Amino acid sequence: MKKGSLLTDYRFYIVMLAFVISILSMKYSYNEGLLGIVIIILVLYLYEIKINRNRELSKYIEKRNKEIDIATHYAIGNMPTPLIMIDNNDEIVWYNYKSSEMFKNKEMINESIYEIIPEIDLKDINISKENIPIQVTHKSRTYDVLYNMANISESSDNKIKYMIMLYFIDRTEYIDLQCKYVGERVDIGFIYIDNYEELMSDTDEIYKSSVLAEIDKRLNKLAKRVNGFIKKTDRNKYLIVFENRYFNILENDKFEILDEIRHIDLGNKIPVTLSIGIGIGGKVLSDTYEYARGAMDIALGRGGDQAVVKDVDELSFYGGKIKTLEKRTKVKARVISYALKQLINQSEVVLIMGHRIGDMDSFGASIGIYRAVKNKKKRCYIVLNDVNLSIKNIYEEFKKEQPDYLEDIVTYDQIKNMSYKSSICIVVDTHMPEHTEVPAILNKVDKVAVIDHHRRGASFIEDPILTYVEPYASSTSELVTELLYYIEENIYMTKFDADALLAGIAVDTKNFAVNTGVRTFEAASFLRKKGADTLKVRQLFKNDIDTFILKGEIIKNINIFKEGIAISKLEKDTDGGILVAAQVADELLNIQGIVASFVLAKNGDKVHISGRSTDDINVQFIMEKVGGGGHMTVAGAKIENATIQQAEEKLKKAIIEYLEEGEK
Repeated sequence: MKKGSLLTDYRFYIVMLAFVISILSMKYSYNEGLLGIVIIILVLYLYEIKINRNRELSKYIEKRNKEIDIATHYAIGNMPTPLIMIDNNDEIVWYNYKSSEMFKNKEMINESIYEIIPEIDLKDINISKENIPIQVTHKSRTYDVLYNMANISESSDNKIKYMIMLYFIDRTEYIDLQCKYVGERVDIGFIYIDNYEELMSDTDEIYKSSVLAEIDKRLNKLAKRVNGFIKKTDRNKYLIVFENRYFNILENDKFEILDEIRHIDLGNKIPVTLSIGIGIGGKVLSDTYEYARGAMDIALGRGGDQAVVKDVDELSFYGGKIKTLEKRTKVKARVISYALKQLINQSEVVLIMGHRIGDMDSFGASIGIYRAVKNKKKRCYIVLNDVNLSIKNIYEEFKKEQPDYLEDIVTYDQIKNMSYKSSICIVVDTHMPEHTEVPAILNKVDKVAVIDHHRRGASFIEDPILTYVEPYASSTSELVTELLYYIEENIYMTKFDADALLAGIAVDTKNFAVNTGVRTFEAASFLRKKGADTLKVRQLFKNDIDTFILKGEIIKNINIFKEGIAISKLEKDTDGGILVAAQVADELLNIQGIVASFVLAKNGDKVHISGRSTDDINVQFIMEKVGGGGHMTVAGAKIENATIQQAEEKLKKAIIEYLEEGEK
């Protein structure tokens, strides 16, 4: 029975019941019975009015819903933004008129979205994730694709079903405007002839003007290529300005100007090398100028003959293909030694810190600075948390010969609660804060000074009051020896001080075989005069039988990855494994045909890589690709949270990238 007929029957029974009750009531009271009949009729009338109004309202709502459905369907279908609806099989189930226009009236129903738009990637769409636009470029137009995801699964069906509505927002004009804005921003660069003094002193007078004129000619040609201008600001310095849209010309040819200038041969006896620092991305010109200055500082700190580009906080490196020539002046050493002496005199406590997993060079340099401070009668501590195999021999010798030093060699736990008022930390043999023995100390002391011989990397200790980074030096111990020579006339040193510094020089020069210049031998001669014993220093490098066995295991695992490039590894985690790996990397270069060697060593959840090479391959560039650094022929890296196999794959990828870039 229909709902309407049920309601009618129901009212009929109520009327009949009310009428019977009213007749019975009239038997006793005529007026009351009559009143009851009137009330019942009134109630029924009002109820009927309500029913009719509800019926009319339902009809009105139904009519409006139909109108809204028609209007919504029309509006969505003719919306000025392309809309496409897909199912959970990525097939198109509906699209609007604008989508049809976008795809040239192509029939798309039941087609895969990837067939229609191969460039789109929907794998990351998830109903629980934030609706982040997907950028798609299609037929030279760029769209931000927004989406809504609706779960249409039925309760009786265990399979999840959904529909996704894709909204294509055309961003082409905005992106074109953005590219135009970025392209018109001004880039600023500094160009230095970084070996100008040596070039002029070694070139005959009759050729000097020709060489300089050729440099000017090629740099002016470079400025024309990038539609900029160049101005000579000093005898060996230039300022270049150009729009950012032309930067890719320099980037694509990897700053070929470095090679062009180096190949100038007009009577000069040494190649001309440039250092280039480019600043880009500054909000205002003053920011870009500062970026360029910072880039130039890094280029010079890395040894010159290269370009460094600083884009806000991002650094890119190009060049650095030849071995750096010794070109430090003793004037700078004198100036730095005077400044360091003043800083020591002004401080109440001096902390000396090398890098983690210290070696002979960092330990020897620390001892040398310690001697300078103790001669000034200042409180001084060498921060050393652990004595590893690299410095075990010299540390044991140190305990025998200088027991009075022991109380001043401390761990961080011993000094972390002391007062750091009027303090300075002198960091030696590293400039990267994360590589120091205790990075937390850098934030506690009043001042920081840095003395290092490694090529400067992207990471650098923040705002040091004194920086002495000379990549031309063989070792930090060599730099410290020179500073001691100038810091105090006829400086007092113990025999052990001289031995420690000479050992530091010996380890980084492979007993004066590599990275050795005139200044290196002068420093060694000074130390010999102070009592350094070369035979005793040699004894410090002796290994035990277990180390020789370990070396044999590593050499047995050697693999020639590319022509002339050897890779080996020490898979078991052993004490001294890192030192042994470095020693084997050195020794592998003695094999005929090997121009570069890399040895990996496991240390806890880290893998250390030691890289060595002849002048043919720049291992520093390769190590920088995996987060390390160093020198052209001696470099290293540490890879966190990796297996030795994962680290090896990462290393191989870096080698391939380096070779493809033509950095040989």
